[in-house]
Amino acid sequence: MKNIAIVEDEDAAAELLTSYIVKYGKAYGNEFNVVRFKNAVEFLEGYKAVYTVVFMDIQMPKMNGMDAAVELRKLDKAVSLIFITNMIQYAQKGYEVDAVSFLVKPVSYFDFSMKFRKALDISVLNEERTIIVKNQGGLCRISTDKLMYVEIISHRLYYHLVDGVVEVTGVLSAVEKELSAYGFLRCNKCYIVNPQFVVSVKGFNVQVGNSVLQISRPRRAAFLSELANWYAGIGR
Repeated sequence: MKNIAIVEDEDAAAELLTSYIVKYGKAYGNEFNVVRFKNAVEFLEGYKAVYTVVFMDIQMPKMNGMDAAVELRKLDKAVSLIFITNMIQYAQKGYEVDAVSFLVKPVSYFDFSMKFRKALDISVLNEERTIIVKNQGGLCRISTDKLMYVEIISHRLYYHLVDGVVEVTGVLSAVEKELSAYGFLRCNKCYIVNPQFVVSVKGFNVQVGNSVLQISRPRRAAFLSELANWYAGIGR
């Protein structure tokens, strides 16, 4: 059973979404546990990364949906997010918080079902490729498909994602063990990199995204061999 959150201050709008989720579940043989929150503050307080999809109204009292989404992404980088709005001009800003899509009020079932399916499909892709890390705000769920590399500086771990950086306390060797299952490679004592973001290797430097990282001399031969195997599809 998948958990779905509805963050919506209007009772009628929340009830309509709930009915659509139930209808969709019956049509496709899915079971959903729907949890409704009347405002974003209530939703974010004690947040746990247990939701597959979050429907977020934009215009709400106490905290608007856009600000809430920014806070949500600090805690959960993987959950599928769909905004509910009657002001489509917010669409561009939604990309900044990696929203799957927008539903415009009044929401039709056809539009809902298409975008809900997309959100569920994305969650399936992420589900087996997510990790949980503990930061100052509590727990944060990260999709390894968005994680470019992990860096350690003075006993602090920095998870460099395509959409930000998550800072935690930890040991790189433990992270290496966890991320090796997802194909991540160590290039020196300070970095573990995601090979899918490797742009180039020149001498003792590897470009990961826009960052140039050092490859240690002792690790270079093994790193290049492991990277070649990854490109060849071995171990993936």
